Parts: sequence; structure tokens; C-alpha cells
Amino acid sequence: MDPEIKQQFEELHALAKDNYRMIRSIRRSQRLSFLSTIIIWIVVLALPLYLYQQYLQPVITKISANSGMSTTTTSGLLGLPTFNEIGNLVNSAKSKL
Repeated sequence: MDPEIKQQFEELHALAKDNYRMIRSIRRSQRLSFLSTIIIWIVVLALPLYLYQQYLQPVITKISANSGMSTTTTSGLLGLPTFNEIGNLVNSAKSKL
């Protein structure tokens, strides 16, 4: 084989290997980015529900128990209290103070 052609072939082979390495790196970055985006959205969507369950619901239950309202009458989305029910709870709490 001609030395010039052999040198060009080796350069081409080195470029192909480098290209393959860069493409693998890009794909790996895309996968990690997609995974991190999914995790971030899960946190963004699940955190408010968790915080409501842990902190706000016991307070609302306590206030409604003190005011004599039943907590089983929640008719809002996903069983959450409606704005009218929250307003009634706040008004009854203010009147007891």
C-alpha cells in the first residue's frame, strides 16, 4: 500500500474514532438531561401535594373540627376544600378569637 494512502487512511480512522467518541458523549448528555428534566418535573408537581398533606391538611382539619364543620364534605378537585369552605373556616376561626 502506498505510504501516502496509508497515512490518509490512518488520519481518517482517527477522525472517525474521535467522531464516534463525541457522538457518544452528546448522547450521554442528552439522556442525563432528559432524566434530570423528568426528576425536576416530578418534584415540581409532587412537592405541593406532599406539603399540603403534611402541613396544611392537619391545620384545616383542626380548624374545621373546632368550628363544627365536617371534613368529609369537601367537594373540590381531588377532595381539596373549595374556596368557599376555606373562607367559612377562616371566618369561623376569626369569630372564635
